[in-house]
Amino acid sequence: MNGVKWVFRYRGDEFKRCFSAVQRHNPSHYCLDLVRRNDFENYLCTLLLPSALRGPAFAIRAFNVEIALIQDQTSETAISGMRYNFWNDTLKKIYNNNPPQAPVPLELHRVLKTFKLSKHYFQRLLDARWRKWQAADFPDLESLEKYSEETVSPIYYLLLEARGIKDVNIDHIASHLGKAQGITNLLRSAPHHAQKRVCVIPQDLLMKHGVPTESVFRGEMSKELSDVVFEVASRSHQHLEKAKNLRKNTKTNLASIFLPVVNVEKYLTKLQQLDFNIYSFHLHRKENMLPLQILKAKLFSSW
Repeated sequence: MNGVKWVFRYRGDEFKRCFSAVQRHNPSHYCLDLVRRNDFENYLCTLLLPSALRGPAFAIRAFNVEIALIQDQTSETAISGMRYNFWNDTLKKIYNNNPPQAPVPLELHRVLKTFKLSKHYFQRLLDARWRKWQAADFPDLESLEKYSEETVSPIYYLLLEARGIKDVNIDHIASHLGKAQGITNLLRSAPHHAQKRVCVIPQDLLMKHGVPTESVFRGEMSKELSDVVFEVASRSHQHLEKAKNLRKNTKTNLASIFLPVVNVEKYLTKLQQLDFNIYSFHLHRKENMLPLQILKAKLFSSW
């Protein structure tokens, strides 16, 4: 108790330094909290993994959160470039047994002592984010699809490696689910990006249906934009169905690694019910029953 009282005597920067020191000594707790605050749905799904798999899963997802946040934390190309370079150098140092003294690198380094995780999957996650930062818009649906796979599927590949699963057919499931989840993530984030005058809707589809990019920025829903969203959502649904069909042909215990697919299905179903209105508040309000729904899916779903 005396130690606790001593800690709370600090104010301002002194308290922040003290708190940071505590976090550095508990990198696993830091990673868990980072995912909880920034990726809540995947946080819930990760909690339902087998206990031996949770540690590497939270480290993997914490890395993904860190690099995903770079785009939200600054609009300055030079600063974002420095941060991407930091993580690029950090990956090298982690795999050279010389991690920086920061929570996520330390936790990843600890995990790698027990689990063999391929560096190139982490690199794919990082490189895809950086290319997207430089390219800005998606010219077509295929580029959006590729980005979706590169920013989601490597996470599944890493979790499968941590689980010790090496199966080409299961890798194909991960590829399709990555595309489905990534496309859905972009649709969900479209209103948020639009407020920053960033359009994640493929430009060729907007042109095809005569939807001005400016109307996307203003949040103006129309029959034409609904048609665009329908085409994007349909591509996500196609990959979801392919993954389901492939899953039927494998009896491998995947330990709920693909449980996040439940959230993809829920969103696509609700989007259809709302006539593909991506701005509807019903799509973005908090669901208090979400933990129970994910638990139910774990208990009764084949995923």
